[in-house]
Amino acid sequence: MTQNLPPVRRASSPSALLLRWLLITAPVLVLVVWIMGPLPSLTTQITQPRFIRAELLAGVTCLVSAYAAFSAGRPDEPAWKLWLPFIAFGLWLAELGRQCFVLSVQTKGAALVLHTDFMCIPAIALAGLIPALAMVWFLRRRAAFRLTHASLCGAMAAAAAAEVALPLFHAAETMMMVLVWQMGSVVLF
Repeated sequence: MTQNLPPVRRASSPSALLLRWLLITAPVLVLVVWIMGPLPSLTTQITQPRFIRAELLAGVTCLVSAYAAFSAGRPDEPAWKLWLPFIAFGLWLAELGRQCFVLSVQTKGAALVLHTDFMCIPAIALAGLIPALAMVWFLRRRAAFRLTHASLCGAMAAAAAAEVALPLFHAAETMMMVLVWQMGSVVLF
Protein backbone atom coordinates (compact mmCIF):
# COMPACT_ATOMS: atom_id res chain seq x y z
CA MET A 1 0.00 0.00 0.00
CA THR A 2 2.81 2.44 0.75
CA GLN A 3 5.11 1.32 -2.04
CA ASN A 4 3.78 3.79 -4.64
CA LEU A 5 3.68 6.84 -2.38
CA PRO A 6 6.19 9.63 -2.99
CA PRO A 7 8.65 10.29 -0.19
CA VAL A 8 7.59 12.78 2.46
CA ARG A 9 9.39 16.12 2.26
CA ARG A 10 10.25 17.92 5.45
CA ALA A 11 8.37 21.20 5.81
CA SER A 12 10.42 24.36 5.37
CA SER A 13 11.33 26.16 8.56
CA PRO A 14 9.59 29.45 9.42
CA SER A 15 12.93 31.23 8.94
CA ALA A 16 13.34 29.85 5.42
CA LEU A 17 9.78 30.84 4.52
CA LEU A 18 10.33 34.31 5.99
CA LEU A 19 13.42 34.73 3.82
CA ARG A 20 11.53 33.62 0.69
CA TRP A 21 8.68 36.01 1.48
CA LEU A 22 11.15 38.86 1.97
CA LEU A 23 12.78 38.04 -1.37
CA ILE A 24 9.42 38.75 -3.00
CA THR A 25 8.27 41.62 -0.78
CA ALA A 26 11.44 43.75 -0.55
CA PRO A 27 11.97 44.23 -4.32
CA VAL A 28 8.30 45.16 -4.77
CA LEU A 29 8.51 47.79 -2.04
CA VAL A 30 11.76 49.18 -3.47
CA LEU A 31 10.12 49.34 -6.90
CA VAL A 32 7.08 51.19 -5.54
CA VAL A 33 9.29 53.76 -3.79
CA TRP A 34 11.39 54.14 -6.94
CA ILE A 35 8.33 54.61 -9.20
CA MET A 36 6.66 57.09 -6.86
CA GLY A 37 9.93 58.84 -6.15
CA PRO A 38 11.26 59.35 -2.64
CA LEU A 39 10.05 62.38 -0.73
CA PRO A 40 12.22 65.45 -1.23
CA SER A 41 12.44 65.79 2.55
CA LEU A 42 13.51 62.17 3.07
CA THR A 43 17.13 63.04 3.85
CA THR A 44 16.03 65.28 6.72
CA GLN A 45 13.38 62.83 7.91
CA ILE A 46 15.94 60.03 8.21
CA THR A 47 17.73 62.06 10.87
CA GLN A 48 14.58 62.49 13.00
CA PRO A 49 14.22 60.02 15.88
CA ARG A 50 10.42 59.74 15.46
CA PHE A 51 10.85 58.67 11.82
CA ILE A 52 13.52 56.11 12.66
CA ARG A 53 11.46 54.79 15.60
CA ALA A 54 8.33 54.38 13.45
CA GLU A 55 10.25 52.69 10.64
CA LEU A 56 12.02 50.31 13.03
CA LEU A 57 8.79 49.39 14.82
CA ALA A 58 7.02 48.78 11.49
CA GLY A 59 9.95 46.66 10.31
CA VAL A 60 10.06 44.63 13.52
CA THR A 61 6.28 44.13 13.37
CA CYS A 62 6.60 42.98 9.77
CA LEU A 63 9.35 40.46 10.47
CA VAL A 64 7.92 39.11 13.73
CA SER A 65 4.41 38.83 12.26
CA ALA A 66 5.62 37.01 9.16
CA TYR A 67 7.68 34.62 11.28
CA ALA A 68 4.67 33.97 13.52
CA ALA A 69 2.42 33.40 10.50
CA PHE A 70 4.80 30.75 9.20
CA SER A 71 5.22 29.28 12.69
CA ALA A 72 1.45 28.99 13.12
CA GLY A 73 1.35 26.28 10.46
CA ARG A 74 3.65 24.04 12.47
CA PRO A 75 2.43 22.08 15.48
CA ASP A 76 6.01 21.78 16.78
CA GLU A 77 6.40 25.56 17.30
CA PRO A 78 5.77 26.86 20.84
CA ALA A 79 2.67 28.99 21.37
CA TRP A 80 4.59 31.97 22.80
CA LYS A 81 6.04 32.66 19.34
CA LEU A 82 2.54 33.23 18.04
CA TRP A 83 1.91 36.09 20.48
CA LEU A 84 5.09 38.10 19.84
CA PRO A 85 3.57 40.02 16.90
CA PHE A 86 0.90 41.49 19.14
CA ILE A 87 3.56 43.01 21.39
CA ALA A 88 5.37 44.49 18.39
CA PHE A 89 2.06 45.66 16.91
CA GLY A 90 1.06 47.31 20.18
CA LEU A 91 4.34 49.23 20.36
CA TRP A 92 4.06 50.23 16.70
CA LEU A 93 0.45 51.34 17.10
CA ALA A 94 1.34 53.34 20.22
CA GLU A 95 4.09 55.14 18.29
CA LEU A 96 1.75 55.85 15.36
CA GLY A 97 -0.87 57.14 17.78
CA ARG A 98 1.69 59.40 19.43
CA GLN A 99 2.76 60.71 16.02
CA CYS A 100 -0.86 61.34 15.01
CA PHE A 101 -1.39 63.27 18.24
CA VAL A 102 1.76 65.36 17.76
CA LEU A 103 0.88 66.07 14.10
CA SER A 104 -2.67 67.03 15.02
CA VAL A 105 -1.38 69.50 17.62
CA GLN A 106 1.21 70.91 15.21
CA THR A 107 -1.29 71.27 12.35
CA LYS A 108 -4.24 72.30 14.56
CA GLY A 109 -6.22 69.20 13.61
CA ALA A 110 -5.50 69.25 9.87
CA ALA A 111 -3.62 65.94 10.13
CA LEU A 112 -6.80 64.20 11.33
CA VAL A 113 -8.75 65.04 8.18
CA LEU A 114 -9.29 62.02 5.95
CA HIS A 115 -8.89 62.71 2.26
CA THR A 116 -8.12 60.61 -0.77
CA ASP A 117 -4.92 61.11 -2.71
CA PHE A 118 -5.76 59.48 -6.04
CA MET A 119 -2.13 59.69 -7.17
CA CYS A 120 -0.96 57.46 -4.34
CA ILE A 121 -3.80 54.93 -4.17
CA PRO A 122 -2.31 52.55 -6.77
CA ALA A 123 1.12 52.67 -5.11
CA ILE A 124 -0.32 52.16 -1.64
CA ALA A 125 -2.48 49.29 -2.91
CA LEU A 126 0.47 47.66 -4.68
CA ALA A 127 2.70 48.06 -1.63
CA GLY A 128 0.14 46.18 0.47
CA LEU A 129 -1.31 43.79 -2.10
CA ILE A 130 1.82 42.05 -3.39
CA PRO A 131 3.17 41.20 0.10
CA ALA A 132 -0.33 40.00 1.08
CA LEU A 133 -0.67 37.80 -2.01
CA ALA A 134 2.81 36.36 -1.45
CA MET A 135 1.90 35.65 2.17
CA VAL A 136 -1.33 33.91 1.13
CA TRP A 137 0.56 31.85 -1.44
CA PHE A 138 3.12 30.69 1.14
CA LEU A 139 0.48 30.00 3.80
CA ARG A 140 -1.71 27.97 1.43
CA ARG A 141 1.21 25.67 0.71
CA ARG A 142 1.52 24.89 4.43
CA ALA A 143 -0.29 22.45 6.66
CA ALA A 144 -3.75 23.55 7.76
CA PHE A 145 -2.97 24.23 11.41
CA ARG A 146 -3.96 27.37 13.38
CA LEU A 147 -5.26 29.04 10.22
CA THR A 148 -6.88 32.02 11.92
CA HIS A 149 -3.69 32.96 13.70
CA ALA A 150 -1.60 32.46 10.56
CA SER A 151 -3.99 34.62 8.53
CA LEU A 152 -4.06 37.43 11.10
CA CYS A 153 -0.29 37.48 11.49
CA GLY A 154 0.17 37.29 7.72
CA ALA A 155 -2.12 40.28 7.16
CA MET A 156 -0.31 42.20 9.87
CA ALA A 157 3.05 41.39 8.24
CA ALA A 158 1.85 42.59 4.83
CA ALA A 159 0.42 45.82 6.26
CA ALA A 160 3.59 46.50 8.25
CA ALA A 161 5.74 45.83 5.18
CA ALA A 162 3.74 48.38 3.21
CA GLU A 163 4.00 50.83 6.09
CA VAL A 164 7.79 50.57 5.99
CA ALA A 165 7.72 51.82 2.38
CA LEU A 166 4.91 54.39 2.64
CA PRO A 167 6.73 57.13 4.60
CA LEU A 168 9.52 57.00 2.03
CA PHE A 169 7.26 58.37 -0.72
CA HIS A 170 4.09 59.62 1.01
CA ALA A 171 3.83 62.85 3.02
CA ALA A 172 3.55 62.58 6.81
CA GLU A 173 0.75 65.16 6.92
CA THR A 174 -1.60 62.45 5.67
CA MET A 175 -0.72 60.08 8.52
CA MET A 176 -4.35 59.57 9.52
CA MET A 177 -5.39 58.50 6.02
CA VAL A 178 -2.42 56.14 5.77
CA LEU A 179 -3.17 54.74 9.23
CA VAL A 180 -6.81 54.06 8.33
CA TRP A 181 -5.79 52.49 5.00
CA GLN A 182 -3.12 50.20 6.43
CA MET A 183 -4.91 49.14 9.61
CA GLY A 184 -8.09 48.71 7.59
CA SER A 185 -6.30 46.18 5.42
CA VAL A 186 -5.36 44.19 8.53
CA VAL A 187 -8.99 44.19 9.66
CA LEU A 188 -10.21 43.12 6.20
CA PHE A 189 -7.86 40.14 6.04
